[in-house]
Amino acid sequence: MAYYPIFVELRDRPCLVVGGGPEAQRKVEGLLGGEAKVTVVAPKLTKPLQKMLAGGEIDCIQREYQEGDIDPYHIVMVATDDGAVNNEISAEGRRKRIWVNAADDIPNCDFILPSVIRRGAITLAASTGGASPALARRLREELEAYLTEEMPALADLLKEVRGDLRSRSIVPDAEVWQEAIDEELRVLLAQRKYRQAKTRLLTSLGAEELVPELVGSSNGESA
Repeated sequence: MAYYPIFVELRDRPCLVVGGGPEAQRKVEGLLGGEAKVTVVAPKLTKPLQKMLAGGEIDCIQREYQEGDIDPYHIVMVATDDGAVNNEISAEGRRKRIWVNAADDIPNCDFILPSVIRRGAITLAASTGGASPALARRLREELEAYLTEEMPALADLLKEVRGDLRSRSIVPDAEVWQEAIDEELRVLLAQRKYRQAKTRLLTSLGAEELVPELVGSSNGESA
C-alpha cells in the first residue's frame, strides 16, 4: 500500500471507536488529544474508559456493534480481536465513504496511525507503513529525545514573530529563517530568556528596527 501522510483537524468532529479494551482505550486517548468528540461502542469498558464516560469526556453505546452505527461519524476506529467484525465495519465504511482504521489489520484500514509525540504546538509522527509497530515505537522514542525542552517555546516564538512580520508585510525567505534558528537562539530559550531570544531572532531576520516596538528597550527578562 502507498500512504500519503497528513494531519487531520478533528476538533469537535464526531469519531467512533468500536471496542472497549486497552487498545480501544489508546485510540480514544489519541482522539481526545486531537479534541475530537468520541463515542465508544462496546458492551464493556476498561476502568479508565469508564472514568472518561463518567466525567463526560466520551459518550458510549454499551452493546455490540450493529450495522449503521458508523453513519453519523467522520472517522471510525475498530479495536476488537474479531477479524469478521473488522471486515464488516471496513466494508460498510467503504460503501459509505467513511474512513475506517482497524487495529493490527492493514487490509481493513483506509488509514493507519503513526507513533505520535506532542510537545506544545509541535507534533511529530513516525510510521513504517504498518510493517513494524515495534520499529515505529523505537523511532518515536528517538524523536522524543530530539524534542528537547526549548522546542515548544521555539515553536511559539517563531509563530509570534512570523505573525508580527507578516502583519508588516515583511516576509524573510526560507533560508534566512533557517539561519536564524541557530544554537544560540535555542540556548536562550532553554534558559527561559524569551525577550533576549526574540531580540536575537528579529535581528537575525533583518528586522532589528522592530526590536524596540516588539520587545521593548530593555533586554532584561520580565518576572
